[in-house]
Amino acid sequence: MIRLRKLNGKEFILNCELIESVENNPDTTITLTSGKKIVVLEGDSEVIEKIIEYKRNIYNRFTVKQ
Repeated sequence: MIRLRKLNGKEFILNCELIESVENNPDTTITLTSGKKIVVLEGDSEVIEKIIEYKRNIYNRFTVKQ
């Protein structure tokens, strides 16, 4: 799950596993696997960084440290 902001500044949490695509046109538009589109304040690079951080945290929880 990643925390983002809608254009009105209101924060929300998005399950990033449901993201199909992220585009700048000119606002950042996230298309979900359901076809729903969400426009956010964050740029595409920031959204990608949040997704990577989320996935890294999940991966690190399930790796065995020796």
